[in-house]
Amino acid sequence: MGLLSAGTPLSWDDTKKVADHIRSHGITQFLHIWDRLKDKNGDELLWGDEIEYMVVVLDNKTKNAKLSLRQTEILTKLNSIVNNLSLETEDSIAIPTFHPEYGRYMLESTPGSPFTGSITDLLSVEKNMRYRRTLARKYLKPNEIPLTLTSFPRLGSPGQFTEPYHDPHGAVSSHSLFLPEQITNPHARFPTLTANIRRRRGSKVAINLPIFVDEKTPRPFIDPTIPWDRSIYAEDPEAKNGAALPDHIYMDAMGFGMGCCCLQLTYQACNVSDARRLYDGLIPIGPIMLALTAGSPIWRGFLSDVDCRWNVVAGSVDDRTVEERGLKPLEHDRFKIPKSRYDSVDLYISEHWRNRPEYNDQPVVIDPCIYNRLRQHGLDDLLSKHIAHLFIRDPLVVFSETIDQDDKESNDHFENIQSTNWQTLRFKPPAPKSPIGWRVEFRSMEVQMTDYENAAYAVFITLLSRAILSFNLNFYIPISKVDENMSRAQGRGASQSEKFYFRKDVYPGGRSPKSSGSSSPVDESRPKDRKMRNCFPPPEIPENGVPQGPVEEEYSEMTIHEIINGKGDSYPGLLSLIWAYIDTLDVSQQELSKIHSYLDLIRRRANGSLLTPATWVRNFVRTHPAYAHDSVVTQEINYDLIVAVDEIERGVRNVSDLLPEDYTGGEADGGSTSP
Repeated sequence: MGLLSAGTPLSWDDTKKVADHIRSHGITQFLHIWDRLKDKNGDELLWGDEIEYMVVVLDNKTKNAKLSLRQTEILTKLNSIVNNLSLETEDSIAIPTFHPEYGRYMLESTPGSPFTGSITDLLSVEKNMRYRRTLARKYLKPNEIPLTLTSFPRLGSPGQFTEPYHDPHGAVSSHSLFLPEQITNPHARFPTLTANIRRRRGSKVAINLPIFVDEKTPRPFIDPTIPWDRSIYAEDPEAKNGAALPDHIYMDAMGFGMGCCCLQLTYQACNVSDARRLYDGLIPIGPIMLALTAGSPIWRGFLSDVDCRWNVVAGSVDDRTVEERGLKPLEHDRFKIPKSRYDSVDLYISEHWRNRPEYNDQPVVIDPCIYNRLRQHGLDDLLSKHIAHLFIRDPLVVFSETIDQDDKESNDHFENIQSTNWQTLRFKPPAPKSPIGWRVEFRSMEVQMTDYENAAYAVFITLLSRAILSFNLNFYIPISKVDENMSRAQGRGASQSEKFYFRKDVYPGGRSPKSSGSSSPVDESRPKDRKMRNCFPPPEIPENGVPQGPVEEEYSEMTIHEIINGKGDSYPGLLSLIWAYIDTLDVSQQELSKIHSYLDLIRRRANGSLLTPATWVRNFVRTHPAYAHDSVVTQEINYDLIVAVDEIERGVRNVSDLLPEDYTGGEADGGSTSP
């Protein structure tokens, strides 16, 4: 969640006074980076993952699973161990690193150094992920476990859901009815972020998820666990005054969203043009992967009618005022803003001919002064709009010691705005004084229960990213359809029950497998690569000109199964495209077998022969002996669920409807840092 600076955070009133300063100097910092590095070219493929864990305490006597609030203590110990291991290990071996996250029960891990484009590195991801979990587990208490679960099912429920217990009455940052202050990382950034979102908005955040209506769910469902009459903070009456909707699960704090765990992947591009091309190529993939990785059907101890975290996180950081949300005419604010600052991408940004203006079919709110400044500096229209769109937002956390900076040496003000625009993808400029190039971060996926699954999705997206660039694949559909896909992706069972808009002809120049006489765009004369390339020639304009047919004829509604696995002769499927790319690589049979194992998980999740984590969790609850078919996930059910998830990860519980029969788990293989 960004760099944790030390210093004195400003109150919202004081932050607002310096907002224009932060924005202006943030643009200056970006322009210095642009002038210095816009022509940077030839960077190799470097990539990495970020995985977030929640640390859970199992109380076997009371049958209660609780969130451990020992993040500071755990990280201090882990980082000491990591430092010692780094000193004792060869320079060629990078020891994973651990970082704090928003929730005081969360840990974030990264590989230690980026993976390269080698096949060996690609297939070492699972071992690296397992090593990280093993390392974390080794330095936890005997009754603590590191889980990769998207959301904790009973966060904010009545009773004790943290260890130690803390009362929500003391939630001075969020004023939540449900979450105590101590749920939040104590670093000044996090409580300040929480408080400033509430203060800027003029109310608490309001998140409402539809309840899953089971046989004995009361109708209408009016949540009996909400302390309707609490009177501690000025916002306490909001729930009964309409913020909490009937037949919905109500949540009122940043912690419900930013306390979720996810899997994120970042790729260094050859140059800025390729970064923009990859960014655009992955935009339509975001909703598909959200549905396919769905893992969060339970919120505040209730089964919901959604499977994903996305709208919860979007609502949890929605700092828009009533005017910006369009509930009142603009008087004090500058813009009416359609979305939260955590939401799906609003704009394709590549300059290549395939990016037709019709694809950016939604109005994009921009700061006209910033846009004009960027254009006058020589930036093109789309990138200027992208930056000017991000910069309609205010900074949320400013430290008094960092207000005045050397704009040639720092990018802190730019990142203050950039890093608090949490979208499905992030276009990432290089940092000052860093060899790192232009990057793209893929952010939509939910974290999976096991390192095998997380590695499979990392391998899938990595190979897909190479296929996009190598074959000049065209996935463009109108942004409005991507938004609609994001909405559909979150519904209960969406990966099997929904259809999604997706492009029919993905080959360059309108060349389909059928018309070209080939099922893949592979150039058979090209020698096979032992390493995944990162630099590719841009797509050439077709000899017969740029296609200008109706955009509406370029896409259709498809199931996830069809998008991933193909639809006869009319559309090849993402897996066929990936296998075509693999055909360009020099890969051994052993390596092919491992790649096949990962891609087969994706295939089976897409065709429904393996369940998504969300569906598996929902089935676990609904078949539990203690479940009363009233949508309530009790303390006992939650405890058994958490135990089951841990056993699945360790490989001591077989779940053939969720994972392949040959899955072994972390208990049999603790992973390693070596390729």
